[in-house]
Amino acid sequence: MNHTGAEMNNQELDVGEYVEQMALLLDLRLRDEYRDGVVANFERIKAIAQLVNSFPLPEDIEVAPIFES
Repeated sequence: MNHTGAEMNNQELDVGEYVEQMALLLDLRLRDEYRDGVVANFERIKAIAQLVNSFPLPEDIEVAPIFES
């Protein structure tokens, strides 16, 4: 399913719950002393992703087929 940015903004991510669910899914034993740090890092990742996703792109933008330096 394709969501627009506005639709995704209406869904608030519970980072603590996300970390718990992903640990279960990956069969990762996340020790209690690391949990707060992992959640804090995912909060930072979430903030950076929101910044990147909020950057407006024009509708007529084309994908670059070749990247050169």
